[in-house]
Amino acid sequence: MKRLVLLTALAALAVVPMAHAADKGEAVVRAAVQKLVPNVKVDTVEKSPIAGYYQVIVGSQLVYVSEDGRYVMQGNLYDAEAKLDLTAARLSREHVAKLDAYPASQRITFAPQGKPKYKITVFTDIDCGYCRKMHEHIAEYNARGIQVDYLFFPRSGPNTPSFDKAVSVWCAADRRKALTDAKAGQTPSPLKCDNPIAQEYQLGISVGVDGTPAVYAPDGSKIGGYLTPDQLEAQLQRLASSGTPAKPGA
Repeated sequence: MKRLVLLTALAALAVVPMAHAADKGEAVVRAAVQKLVPNVKVDTVEKSPIAGYYQVIVGSQLVYVSEDGRYVMQGNLYDAEAKLDLTAARLSREHVAKLDAYPASQRITFAPQGKPKYKITVFTDIDCGYCRKMHEHIAEYNARGIQVDYLFFPRSGPNTPSFDKAVSVWCAADRRKALTDAKAGQTPSPLKCDNPIAQEYQLGISVGVDGTPAVYAPDGSKIGGYLTPDQLEAQLQRLASSGTPAKPGA
């Protein structure tokens, strides 16, 4: 019994330095990133698939930092044997967590009858030509079992006419109709109310939206901008069958 207690105590003591070492390594890595980009918010620091390196998620970006903080690499890391983009896969998990956490009540949803086959998130801008063109297909997307959840991303940013139009659509009594009318070129009646437009804009930045429309698959991967019903359905089918993040435009 005494021997068992002693071994247990020694094992517990052995874990402590390892934990401190990991904490110290993470602190060094955080400091290195913040030295390069002062005041940046580091979201995640974790061991990477590359020995001697951590992977660091900053907003919608992932970088690799050596344990001593000296070297920083940016770019996509591939597993040649598995033919897998490890960087894209990790970012997709980060993005889907953020998107899934965003409440359904703050989306404008166009859903098919019955249970949808697929659900996509689309960041949209009322004044974006391709966003309007994409919305012309909304009935066909739904007919193919694709649910479209819209979030606003006025590319011009806050305090601009596009941003104000998004607020007016959100504050309308019938948001779906107001959005459809606005995308058809009708200027929405100016309205004000509590709204999530600024929050959605920041969410878009955090998941890497750099243009609209930005279409995200259920796994969090960005699969394109404007996609016809045939293209969108093919992308979603390919993604579902492969189980790996799709490449935009593939």
